[in-house]
Amino acid sequence: MSVLNGYRVLDFGRFIAGPYCATLLADFGAEVIRIEKVNGSEDRYMNPVAEDDSGALFLQVNRNKRGMTLNPTRPAGREIVEKLVRTADVVVANLPPAGLKAIGLDYDTLVAIKPDIILTTVSAFGRGGPYSERVGFDGLGQGMSGGPYLAGFPDSPARDVLPVVDFGTAMSAAYGTLAALLHREKTGQGQMVEGALLRTALTYSNAYLIEQSVLGRNRVGTGNRSQLSGPSDILKVRDGWIMVQVVGQPLFERWVNMIGQPELLSDPRFRTDLDRGDNGEALSRIASEHVKNLTVIEALAAYEKAMVPAGPLLSPQQTLDDPHVQQIGYLQPHDYPGLPSPAPLAVTPVHLTDSDAEIRHRAPTLGEHTDEIMAELGYEDSAISQLRSERVI
Repeated sequence: MSVLNGYRVLDFGRFIAGPYCATLLADFGAEVIRIEKVNGSEDRYMNPVAEDDSGALFLQVNRNKRGMTLNPTRPAGREIVEKLVRTADVVVANLPPAGLKAIGLDYDTLVAIKPDIILTTVSAFGRGGPYSERVGFDGLGQGMSGGPYLAGFPDSPARDVLPVVDFGTAMSAAYGTLAALLHREKTGQGQMVEGALLRTALTYSNAYLIEQSVLGRNRVGTGNRSQLSGPSDILKVRDGWIMVQVVGQPLFERWVNMIGQPELLSDPRFRTDLDRGDNGEALSRIASEHVKNLTVIEALAAYEKAMVPAGPLLSPQQTLDDPHVQQIGYLQPHDYPGLPSPAPLAVTPVHLTDSDAEIRHRAPTLGEHTDEIMAELGYEDSAISQLRSERVI
C-alpha cells in the first residue's frame, strides 16, 4: 500500500534538501512534479554520469518524479504556477524568504490560491536572524555548528565530505510535511513547514554546545578520535583500516580482556568514558599496537568474538562489493538514458512492513513530462508550442 497515493507535490527545490524531501514523499506514493529551470537546474549537472550530463546526485534525489521546465518569473510562468498550485497538496521550495516571494512561492501568495496548501521550505539559516536572506550550502551549516572545528585538528578543521546536513534537513522536512498533512486531515487547514540547514547542524552538535555552555570545556579537534569515550578511532592494520568504537564500561572491560591488558581497568586515566575520552590518544596507541600486524579480516574477527564494535573502512568500490551491502538490497540498479551501466540508487532509508516505499521509476530527463503536465492543466498544443518558443517552458 502506498500511503501517500493521491497526494500531489510540486517540487521547486534545488540541489539536495528540497528535492530529497520531495523524493521521500514520492517513495511513499505521492505524485511529485519536479520543476526545473528551462535550461535545467544547477543540481541536474553535478557529478555528470549520463550522456545528457545528468549527474549522479540528480538521479538519486529525483527518482519517482515527473519533470517539467518552467520560468516562474515570467507573467505566463506565474499563471502556470497558479494552475499547478490549485491541483497540489504540497509545495516544496528551498529558497530564502525573499526568493520565495520573488517567484510567488511565499505562503501568503500560495494560500490565496489554495487555502489548504502546505508549503515546505528549506533555507540555509532559517528565519528570524541577520543571516535569514543569505544563501548557503551544507558545508556552511556544518561550519557554524562547531562540527568541523571538532572533527579536524586545532590547525586544520575538517568538514564531512558527505552532505549529511542537507540529507538530514530533507528528512526532517519530510517528517514535518507528513505531520502537516495529518494536521490538515484533522482540521482542513494547511500550514507552512520550515527546515533550515543550520537548524539541522545545530541539532547534530547540540550535546557539545550544551557541554560548552554549562562547563566551558573549550574542546579542540582530535581528528578521528572520539573525545567522549575510548578507544574510539580509525586504526591502521596490515592491509587497510578499521573503525573501533568502545563506549561504556562493559565494552571497555571486554576490550581490555580481548587485548590481554586487564590492568588498564585500574588505571585512573581510564576510569570512566569521560576519562577515556580525555586520554584517548593513549588508548588509540594501545589499540593500534594490538592490530597493526593483523589483517582487516583478522582484526575484525577478534573484535567480533569479543563483542566489541568494529568495522572496516571501505572505499566506494569496496562498499559496492561488500557482501552485506549487496545482500540487504539497499542499493538497487536503475537505468537512465545514456548511462553506461545502471545506477545503484539507495532506496528509502526507513522500512515499513505493511506500507513500504519503493523506487517505481527513474529520474526524469530535462522537461520530459512538460507537455503532458501542461495538457493536464488545459493547455492546447499550439499554446504549449508558443510558450516553449517564448522560453516560458
